[in-house]
Amino acid sequence: MVKSKYFYAALVALSAQTAVAQETYENAPLLQKDLNGTARYVGMGGAVDALGADISTINSNPAGIGLFRRSMASGSVGLVSQSGVNTFDNVGKKTRASFDQVGFVYAMRNNERSFINFAFNYHKSKNLGELLNVADQFSKETVNGSSQYISSQNKSVYQKIENGVFKSNKDYTYSYVDDLYLESGVNLEKDNQGQDVYVAYPATDYLFNRHSSGYISNYDFSVSGNVNDRFYWGLTFGIKDVKYRKYSEYSENIIPNSEGLEKLGLQSERLLSGTGFDMTFGVIFRPVATSPFRMGVSVTTPTWYDLTSSAQASLSFKMSPTGPYNSGSKTVTTDVYDFKFYTPWKFGLSLGHTVGDYLALGASYEYADYSGSDIRENDGYDYYGYTTSSSDIDMKQNIQEVLKGVSTLKLGLEYKPSAVWALRAGYNFISPMYQKNGIKNMVKMDYVASPGHVLTTSTDYTNWKATNRFTLGVGYNVGKVSLDLAYQYAVSKGDFNPFNTLTVGEVKPGDTATLSDNIANIKSVDNKRHQVLFTLGYKL
Repeated sequence: MVKSKYFYAALVALSAQTAVAQETYENAPLLQKDLNGTARYVGMGGAVDALGADISTINSNPAGIGLFRRSMASGSVGLVSQSGVNTFDNVGKKTRASFDQVGFVYAMRNNERSFINFAFNYHKSKNLGELLNVADQFSKETVNGSSQYISSQNKSVYQKIENGVFKSNKDYTYSYVDDLYLESGVNLEKDNQGQDVYVAYPATDYLFNRHSSGYISNYDFSVSGNVNDRFYWGLTFGIKDVKYRKYSEYSENIIPNSEGLEKLGLQSERLLSGTGFDMTFGVIFRPVATSPFRMGVSVTTPTWYDLTSSAQASLSFKMSPTGPYNSGSKTVTTDVYDFKFYTPWKFGLSLGHTVGDYLALGASYEYADYSGSDIRENDGYDYYGYTTSSSDIDMKQNIQEVLKGVSTLKLGLEYKPSAVWALRAGYNFISPMYQKNGIKNMVKMDYVASPGHVLTTSTDYTNWKATNRFTLGVGYNVGKVSLDLAYQYAVSKGDFNPFNTLTVGEVKPGDTATLSDNIANIKSVDNKRHQVLFTLGYKL
């Protein structure tokens, strides 16, 4: 094996990671939350912020807790299933049981028309379980008059070298993936004179599998009020608990070559855990005293996450039995490192109206600009011993190129054909969080010189598009006991990229390419998720 001269220059970048951050696509799953909570809330598509009187509004508009006139408690369990995917190597499950919510509201009457309410609610705001399977052929390109394969994951490392990405003070562009390829000797050979020669091995096709597991749990504490049954207010302090594991396998079949390299495989495992906190303030008011029509407004602060991460990656190479080299593998493990991640502010508007005691209609709109997210490096301690941090400016530019503002529209209704039965339906539309042309670890076709880039142990990324959710629900009341059931179907499509590249644009069939180009087709993928949720409630 041959050691790259870039390895020695990059030892400082790889070893001095006492103050590090993480890259955009790794943190993006922490930004958005699922539609989850009580079965009534989910069955109505979550469009109950202005209608209130549901404990799940504690996290979206806590003024809704102010509409409770009686104390209550509830708990929710369910099943979550992903369709159109396959497990691999006995990793992951397509269907999982989930404990989704438990909470209570304590209602205190001030007078006949006013209340002060206290509430606590636990709910799983994000189920991070996901399977993704992708397989694709690399396209043959016309080079010097002949059609041939020119693309591969390992060539992205070669492109960095050929374009001088590792030169001068850009050590932070040398990643753990680069180190695996160069230290294993895949991209580095000796010529007949004993000089270093950097090479790349085109591939015919690739196979990618990923399994993610984990959750974001919310522990919300709220105080709310009802003033003369016209004005409602609420304040929630929320604590978040993060547990996330992501494991992926990437392999590509190499075209015949003199070294006898037949196949390359990259396996990556990343662990992420930590806590965060935020606050939400909301109001609901009835503009007309004689009408049940209500309007709501809410504001949620950023979530201030304090996170810990670690990763391990392995590169395996299969050689021809008759070739000059043996098959083997190389593994690298990152240190455990701490960093901070701050989400943007979120704003909400909602409407609610009831017709008699048999029909409730709700609508809500939320907006958050995710390009304003901030990945921060821990850089010391203040006078009181608390960790201080500063923004990773270079990765911040990548965030602004990859993420954008997101609008969420929720619509829902509840119809009661009798005093004990309720039928519900809802719909959500969530606009894309990712820019269509977002690229991992790159800004304006130049690699980001960031500690987050150094810590990269996988090269794939997906720019997910809009999400649509459809919900149905049914409820039954027996005295003080309520039984609610909901079904949710959520679907989103995305553009999968196996790796980033310095090749600008796409080379269409028939065009002339060069041997230095590295082109991977964008592969369309989807995420189809089903949820069944049951809630047992009790009113005092």
